[in-house]
Amino acid sequence: MSYDGFLPFISAQLQYLLNHYPHTIQIEQARSGTRYFPGSLDRFTLLIPYCQDHMKWDVIYNAEFPLAAPDVIFGAEDEDFHPFHVVCGEDGDSRLVKNSLTDWNNKDPTRLLALVIELRDKYRSYQEKRVGEVDDDRLKFEISTIVSREGIEMHMSSGFEKPEEVKFAVPLMDMNINKMVSACPWRHPQKIYLQVIYPVGRKYASAPSAPRLKLMCTPELKALFSIDDVKLPPWLDGMCMAEYLPHLEELLQRLVIEAVTLTDVRRQFIEALAPLLGRPLEADPVFCRKASFLVCSGPFTFMLHVFLSTNFPKQQPSLMLQSTQVIIFLYSSLKIMDLFIQNSMQILSMTGL
Repeated sequence: MSYDGFLPFISAQLQYLLNHYPHTIQIEQARSGTRYFPGSLDRFTLLIPYCQDHMKWDVIYNAEFPLAAPDVIFGAEDEDFHPFHVVCGEDGDSRLVKNSLTDWNNKDPTRLLALVIELRDKYRSYQEKRVGEVDDDRLKFEISTIVSREGIEMHMSSGFEKPEEVKFAVPLMDMNINKMVSACPWRHPQKIYLQVIYPVGRKYASAPSAPRLKLMCTPELKALFSIDDVKLPPWLDGMCMAEYLPHLEELLQRLVIEAVTLTDVRRQFIEALAPLLGRPLEADPVFCRKASFLVCSGPFTFMLHVFLSTNFPKQQPSLMLQSTQVIIFLYSSLKIMDLFIQNSMQILSMTGL
């Protein structure tokens, strides 16, 4: 995003936050709250990833008092979230604890990052405490079986017009996918998660219904692996997450290894097109999902773009032709596309792909 309009110290803190936060974070609704410095942006909304969703926190600086630390406004469901207060004594009094705002320095570009990380850690503890207090035997049992898994996140959702639910985001597979991809361009570690949503009940049923399950992954991973095509194993009656996860992880591990192997298959296919179409003008060197060729047919010259899905060679390539002679060339291009598909299939059979 553009940082035009932000005060210089806010701009520096935002840039440092986006460049160093361990996950993808978004900024929206940048706005000004001062009458004396019109056009000076000093507040915005952060979309912070948590439990495979986003929390929206408003960060409010004061352009008229730049030395002051910002205020942070949490979501409507989190009115009981008081991260910098601790309850002490029998009378339940609370007191402030030392935190990222205690010795705020607006000239230090790292301070906003430190504040967001500290608040998110405290929010995670707050949600774990809320979920642990839920009066549901099934949930208590599920938590006891998976609490030792590293990186698991949970969230308690409630409201006047919606039922209470507990959502888990469970990271799957202890694999470094980044290292499996040659010349990996990813800045953040790529992970696959299982989102598990349980309705909150009051009694433990002998055969409780299956929770809602959804596979999710970091956005960049979709260039290698289509998470939407994975068919989840069935959830058997009486099953718990501790029983379900090993089978799912075994399946995903096989699919990820296969996806990495298919990158080489796509690379071989693009290289095999060179005798037919010439050296590509452009090609995706990492995931080998697309390549562009300059093609001539009689008096016509055009660009041929070849797109390969993650399911190639099971799914045939998609083609796009570009030319300034579109109207005259249309009929010829259709014939060339048919010829290209026929030749592509021959290349597949000859290369054994």
